[in-house]
Amino acid sequence: MKFEVTILGSSSATPIYNRNPSAQVLNINDRLYLIDCGEGTQQQMLRFDVKASRIDHIFISHLHGDHYLGLVGLLSSMHLNGRVKTLKLFGPAELKEIIDLQLKYSDTTLQYPIDFIATHADKSEIILDTTDIIVETIPLNHRIATTGFLFKQKKRLKKIIKEKIIELNIPINQFSEIKKGGDYIAQDGTVYKNWEITNNPKEPKSYAYCSDTIYDESYFAQISNVDLLYHEATFLNSMLDRAQSTFHTTALQAGEVALKTNAKKLLIGHFSARYKTLMELLDEAISVFPETELAVEGKTFIIE
Repeated sequence: MKFEVTILGSSSATPIYNRNPSAQVLNINDRLYLIDCGEGTQQQMLRFDVKASRIDHIFISHLHGDHYLGLVGLLSSMHLNGRVKTLKLFGPAELKEIIDLQLKYSDTTLQYPIDFIATHADKSEIILDTTDIIVETIPLNHRIATTGFLFKQKKRLKKIIKEKIIELNIPINQFSEIKKGGDYIAQDGTVYKNWEITNNPKEPKSYAYCSDTIYDESYFAQISNVDLLYHEATFLNSMLDRAQSTFHTTALQAGEVALKTNAKKLLIGHFSARYKTLMELLDEAISVFPETELAVEGKTFIIE
């Protein structure tokens, strides 16, 4: 069961020092989910071998340019490359108007349909429910309407031990009930307890993407105990006043978020252009929450 995130962009506001604006690709069982799409995302996808044709879901957290200005270009490239299958797009309601205007004035009619699902920053909602995952919005506190996204794997059924199937001649029509936790009763009446003939599935994983937000405990309960937390860390704590006035978080505060929500691991990103190197930001977050890493572009983080 694959569950991993690849960083395509980790800069805030502008591309600088070979860092690009926000974008990530989440791979869950070889299904790709694009989270935010800042300027240059297509180039990053080419650079890190992420195929646009495999992306069927795109999530946009809010309408500051560093989180969506690469989107229309990507949608256009999908069109030019012959895409015909439906793309699900999640984001603020106004995003649809922006896309429609771009397509209108370029006289473009996409060859494929977009299923647009508007998000609402005033409440948490389930916006996607598949056989594999559930995705919820995380209401965040930024200068404009902003949501994060919580990806949660669904619990898988038990796996029947292959050797037991052969040894006990378990019929196929019994598989479903056994996988759900039922015992197996052989033809001679012998009862084989479920734990004897199955292996438990791995515990479902979770990933919380918290884009731009001021430090605000209102969303802590929703993201508690996640396996991997991505949280913006735009400034060092020495610039706390600046962080608060722009509704951003410091690296120290990001560490505090991870600590208070009992995250297993923390990724920090959305770095201000004022920082040419990032070790000070990492050190500051680690001082509070040791299991912290930088959202380095091109790096894939396995969620386990």
